[in-house]
Amino acid sequence: MFEQIKSLLVEEYELDESIITPSANFVKDLKLNSIELADLVVTCEEKFDIEIDENDIHTLQTISDLIEYVEAKK
Repeated sequence: MFEQIKSLLVEEYELDESIITPSANFVKDLKLNSIELADLVVTCEEKFDIEIDENDIHTLQTISDLIEYVEAKK
C-alpha cells in the first residue's frame, strides 16, 4: 500500500521519492496545499475503490494515516 501511495505522490505531484516516508506529513513535509489534498482524496477514492468520509479528511495528516484509513475501508 505504501508503495502505491508513494508512486501516486511522485507521479501526480512530482515529489522527490526521498521525502516520501510513512511518517511524512502531507502539509508540513510534502508541502501539499488544500487543493492538492482534496485532489489526493479523490484520486485515492478512485484508485482504491473506497469512499473517504468528508468528516474524516482532517484526520489524514500523514501517509501512515492514509494507509491505515484505506486498508480499513477495503
